[in-house]
Amino acid sequence: MKSIHDDQVPTEIDVETGLPIGPNVANPVSARRPERIVLDGQHCRLEPIDPLRHREDLFAACNVPDAPARFRYLFDPVPKSLDDIDRWLAKAASTDDPLVFAVRVKRSGRVEGRQTLMRITPEHQSIEIGNIYWGPRMAHTAAATEANYLFAEYVFDRLGYRRYEWKCDALNAPSRGAAERFGFTYEGHFRRAIINKGRTRDTTWFAIIDEQWPALKAAYQQWLDPNNFASDGTQKTRLSALTAAALGRVQP
Repeated sequence: MKSIHDDQVPTEIDVETGLPIGPNVANPVSARRPERIVLDGQHCRLEPIDPLRHREDLFAACNVPDAPARFRYLFDPVPKSLDDIDRWLAKAASTDDPLVFAVRVKRSGRVEGRQTLMRITPEHQSIEIGNIYWGPRMAHTAAATEANYLFAEYVFDRLGYRRYEWKCDALNAPSRGAAERFGFTYEGHFRRAIINKGRTRDTTWFAIIDEQWPALKAAYQQWLDPNNFASDGTQKTRLSALTAAALGRVQP
């Protein structure tokens, strides 16, 4: 993994104290808070969570044979009934941080997952994508990639954030791999950061910052372009190759 510490961090010298300091922020005003709006793409729509509209589809997306593995690293348990999903939806719809969106896949017309904007800190222009559940019918598809892209475009281009974070259980190899594929930079390993379901969780941190976003945005758009896919849906150029090139990384 390439760490943020491998990059040159620009500093200045404070005239008064002679100590090194970070550069001035070009626009230090608070970013805007995300709103309950629809984010629409080619492959999916992100819809503010709605207990009435999303309950059956979301329950079906969660009620799959490998659900225990898919929920192992999440904080909520596998919903066993519509009553369970109703309780989760009521809580999810009642808060603005985390702000939860359902992911509707356009090909099927169904909600196949959910994701969240959280740790929303407008004054520091920092925000996180988290609590992601992408069901088996959307995981590893263009819809999943676009779902992350729509969040990133929203927070960087429309809301004015400088930092977009991804954190996961350090043992969650698929999540770590997804973060790197999406162009997030590894920033560190936080030991005994959280207790989840009665067990110790070390947390791995990743982030995209605003200086990286224009090149990564172009990489996402190139990957999502219909011309990048053969008639059978096979990708011609991998997203990991495009994001690595955008960040000047050498792939193994």
